[in-house]
Amino acid sequence: MKVLVSCANGAGTSLMMKMKVEQAFKELGIDLTEIKHCSISEGKSQARNYDAVFCSQNFTNMFDSAKQQGTKVIGMKNILSVEEAKEKIKAEGLCD
Repeated sequence: MKVLVSCANGAGTSLMMKMKVEQAFKELGIDLTEIKHCSISEGKSQARNYDAVFCSQNFTNMFDSAKQQGTKVIGMKNILSVEEAKEKIKAEGLCD
């Protein structure tokens, strides 16, 4: 599974969220072939190349075109919550 994690500037916040999302996938036993973090502007152009995009809940609408092409777009309320990431991964059917 290929995952993109995106925040406003693509620096600190997305890196921290990437680490939590990666931990959530690991705890659920899901292998990731790639996980990348970037800015929203970069993410919008690359999102369709990923199975799932994680971002802050208020940015999910920025990925509507990727969602229409089948990419799962997952908005996080608490970007540092491994538990929320796991819940959202399950809810989106990204695990068995």
